[in-house]
Amino acid sequence: MVSITALWLPVLVSALFVFVASSIIHMVLALHRNDFRKVPDEDRLLDAFRTVHLRTGDYCMPFAESPKALKDPAFLDKLRRGPTVFMTVLPGRELAMGGQLAHWFVFSVVVSVFAGYIAGAALPAGAEYLQVFRFVGTTAFVGYTMGFYPQSIWYKRPWVLQLKNTFDGLVYGLLTAGVFGWLWPSP
Repeated sequence: MVSITALWLPVLVSALFVFVASSIIHMVLALHRNDFRKVPDEDRLLDAFRTVHLRTGDYCMPFAESPKALKDPAFLDKLRRGPTVFMTVLPGRELAMGGQLAHWFVFSVVVSVFAGYIAGAALPAGAEYLQVFRFVGTTAFVGYTMGFYPQSIWYKRPWVLQLKNTFDGLVYGLLTAGVFGWLWPSP
């Protein structure tokens, strides 16, 4: 067994590698550039949203406030007429991603901590590279990937987005596994 404190270096280095890889995937390869589509008559729709003063948060339209409301004829009519909308509202702001990038790095550290913890509980110091790679890679892949699938199952996000996210998670998992295999403590 290897304690998580003995794995601080592979945790941080793997999070850094994932951070760089995600920057390449998103900014250089632009794999996710078409994940969202433009709304027709965007200005008119944004003006309409401004008039109702939506706070930051997630919204659903039409919305049923209770299980009983799901059977209300007025609600059912709204569903039939469509569209159904799931949306996230953010406040107006300048385009600055520093905070989000910092949170992404912290998330990558957390995934690496869990991957390291699981591998450390299963493997001794001096374990073979491929053993470490297998435990860490599988755990990191799950950490970076599986949370996206419910978005397609429940909210009808396009499945192609989940395939792209799975590709990202595979790259991140392989990088994390490689770093841990490389920096795994000796006995």
